[in-house]
Amino acid sequence: MSPRTTTPPPAEDLVIGAQPSRPTADTRALHQLQRALDHAERPFLGFPDHLLQVMAELAPLLGLLDDQHGGPYETGRFEEGTHPYKRALLDYFAVIAGSSPNETHGHVASCPRAALHSALALARRRLPQPSVYVSAEAHHDVAKTCERLGMNAVRIQALPDGTMDPDDLRLQTRLRYGAGALVVATCGTPMRGATDNIADLRTAAVSSGPVHVHVDASAGALAAAHSSQAPPWSLAHGADSLTLSGHPLLSLPVPAGILLVRREQAPADGSQSTLPLRVPLTGTHSGLGALLLWTRLRSLGRTGVAAMVARGQDVAAHALERLDSAGASPQHLPGSLTVTFERPPAWVIDKWRLRSEAGLARITTTGPMTHAAVDQLAADLRSARGRAAA
Repeated sequence: MSPRTTTPPPAEDLVIGAQPSRPTADTRALHQLQRALDHAERPFLGFPDHLLQVMAELAPLLGLLDDQHGGPYETGRFEEGTHPYKRALLDYFAVIAGSSPNETHGHVASCPRAALHSALALARRRLPQPSVYVSAEAHHDVAKTCERLGMNAVRIQALPDGTMDPDDLRLQTRLRYGAGALVVATCGTPMRGATDNIADLRTAAVSSGPVHVHVDASAGALAAAHSSQAPPWSLAHGADSLTLSGHPLLSLPVPAGILLVRREQAPADGSQSTLPLRVPLTGTHSGLGALLLWTRLRSLGRTGVAAMVARGQDVAAHALERLDSAGASPQHLPGSLTVTFERPPAWVIDKWRLRSEAGLARITTTGPMTHAAVDQLAADLRSARGRAAA
């Protein structure tokens, strides 16, 4: 077995044995680990951080038992719990997505992947046999969800900036004329932070028959909603459904996914029933993520979220300038909080824990990504180029 595939044995004091351990000793060890990680000098700029202050403030919520079965619009003695908080979240995100609570309905899922699963399953009820058109730059969860649902996923080429290619979409839908199209657009692609123009994509797919445009906006919704530079991406621009999340920007310790669907949608068979969102398709789910998300958004308010986005965009502009001066060939899309650049040597990737693929690395200008951190990263990139030239 190669060193890459060898799994090291667990430490003796971590083995789960036949007899119960001493809880106090385990808790003490976990506290020591937490303190060690808090004081670690190793930076972490590849992904948003978990804000320690926020986690400390929200820690009491971990003691809640909230095993939910119904959707946020259910009523009854066992279904109140966190439902009012979830309805408040849906109202907030409906406005963020360019609509209103009266025009949309939805539910709060345990994670963006669960929300995406519900979204594609609901879209299939409206278009029973559509192909799902997915960008090559979309999150891998989209293709995996299509596979789980038994839906035919058609890969669409991406343009150099990471957005879905409308011309390739037009070609692929014409090859399946009359079958209808479920187009999954992205607001905030995993690597480049690109946002698809859903108006262009809907126009490109129209020859296939009925078109349903779903937007996976889990990574980019909050930034796009507070930026004047974002292309058409929301319900206001013609999306039929969206999945959103707040934890990438807000640095929550657990995720929560939001699904929004236009109320006027009905099944393609002409029946009068609306899409059933009373009960999430994923079954029972915890309300903890919803409570954490609601608490964080309440503490910030709309102005606070807008300020976070503005700060991130300012740091992204600074990064574009500093990384360019370091010779890293950075790229940044208008309104995005993601900056990509040439993949540096392994020691830089490891030091800053950067995400990298296909010759590129990226930073996301949230959480720990300050002007000072950008300057330190740029210095390392400059040093790496100097070593390579020596």
